[in-house]
Amino acid sequence: MSGILLISGSGVLLVAAYVLYGGYLSRKLGIDPTRTTPAHQEQDGVDYVPARKQVLLGHHFASIAGAGPIVGPVLGAVFGWVPALLWILLGSIFIGAVHDFTALVASLRHRGQSIGRIIEEQIGVTGKILFLLFSWSALVLVVAVFAKVVTKTFVANPGVAPASGLFILLALVFGWINYRTRLPLALSTSVTLLVMFVAIPIVTRAPVHLTADTWIWVLFIYCAVASVTPVWILLQPRDYLNSFLLYAVMAAGLAGVFLFRPTIQFPMFTQFQSELGPMFPILFVTVACGAISGFHSLVASGTTAKQLDSESDARTVGYGGMLIEAMLAVLALLAAVHVHQGEYAALKAEGGPVHIFSYGVGTFMASLGVSQETGQSFAALAVSAFCLTTLDTATRLARFAFQELFQSSSPGRANAILTNRFTATLITLACCFVLFRSGSTDRVWPLFGSANQLLAALALLAVSVWIARLRGNNAFVRYPMFAMFAVSLSALGLQAWKNLQQGHYVLAGLAILLFGLAGILVKEAAQAIRRSERNEESKPAEGASGAFFVREAPEQLKRDS
Repeated sequence: MSGILLISGSGVLLVAAYVLYGGYLSRKLGIDPTRTTPAHQEQDGVDYVPARKQVLLGHHFASIAGAGPIVGPVLGAVFGWVPALLWILLGSIFIGAVHDFTALVASLRHRGQSIGRIIEEQIGVTGKILFLLFSWSALVLVVAVFAKVVTKTFVANPGVAPASGLFILLALVFGWINYRTRLPLALSTSVTLLVMFVAIPIVTRAPVHLTADTWIWVLFIYCAVASVTPVWILLQPRDYLNSFLLYAVMAAGLAGVFLFRPTIQFPMFTQFQSELGPMFPILFVTVACGAISGFHSLVASGTTAKQLDSESDARTVGYGGMLIEAMLAVLALLAAVHVHQGEYAALKAEGGPVHIFSYGVGTFMASLGVSQETGQSFAALAVSAFCLTTLDTATRLARFAFQELFQSSSPGRANAILTNRFTATLITLACCFVLFRSGSTDRVWPLFGSANQLLAALALLAVSVWIARLRGNNAFVRYPMFAMFAVSLSALGLQAWKNLQQGHYVLAGLAILLFGLAGILVKEAAQAIRRSERNEESKPAEGASGAFFVREAPEQLKRDS
């Protein structure tokens, strides 16, 4: 099959989905640009900061993308290109983008609070504590996994590290210019990007050679600083600028596809049982971020909802951001399957899935007149830069979850210490370090994927309960929730058993813990819905036009909308 057909067909389908299904969801959710967002209601200059749509889309996309939509599809290709492609496209349109969009809107209607706080209001304090424990544990997994990816990249490609440092410096300057001067965004962006792209080939010629043990300390110190600084100083501008780097890689890679005209060499379907495990459920947790990712709900409700300037921006940022990531996943899949299976295996053994992606994109970009080596280095640089954005965002979100765990406790000295943002960050990173040392990337990634997809199911559960308590039709989130519970619980159980057999007791124990927390939380949600059905006396208003929030409701539910 032609790679051009695969890319163009996927692009047309995703654009049509944004216009049609994204518009349908906007009407169901009652998006209203006149409603004041939490970024304005709770503005504090640290976390609640109104952002321009273009800036916020860049920040959100950079935060959710990382290496997930690249590593997952490359690894998932082992089952054949058709199963992986179908899961990327159908999963992103009907599950992943719905998950991201509804989580963002639910947070907006709850004063920019996290999914954990939403669960507290809709399910109860016990449900909130269970979810926060689960999400904090999952985020520790995220940091550990991506720290391994970044460390390996910096050791294998020493020139990438100084370029990443350049991004951080430019982000600090850009953040100050954007929020402390009146320069037009287009002008400040153009100048900063020009400096960035001119400086990239210069700084990469001054490689930094450090050991993996040294890099992990550097990375964790950076994460600690990024976790506690105001979002407008570093995270928001850095993610915005880095988004252009990934856009450039995507644009160059896609343009190269049309000139190189690759042909898919992989079979449509290989086998149900692979080295990763059975296709169900392993494919659906291996290809995570490109189709659906629970981490996205934490970003949407943890940072993005606090920065949304207008509700009209939610569709672009929430639904559109996920579809852009799906397009990146399709490009990553094509980079993996345009070579024969033997070459795929050799490239994987040489440098892992990121190397396969970089090699493929470099090959496509060579048709644009750049050398294979230059294109490959540029792609590797983009991946490592986005791994860093995932690291700092995940650390910040884990800090939020840890603080929330103790904010409802009785006041006291111990409580004041544990809710302190510096203490919460240090404890989180200490646990990340322990998990980082517990096993290789090959062992941690499947557990990360399983936990990540279960986190998505729990976020969909929270939104489903919220809509159900508003007497709304929640079918568009309820059925995706059922699908994700079936996939993630099966995969998590499989990972627990596999790690127990292999003697990896830390990973097995974490899998069992996550499985148990999710089971108890589902029970709490079911009880909350039954209580609501018994006690709720309000009924849907006539002529509600399908928007579940436009109707009479008790005072608690009025606050939600």
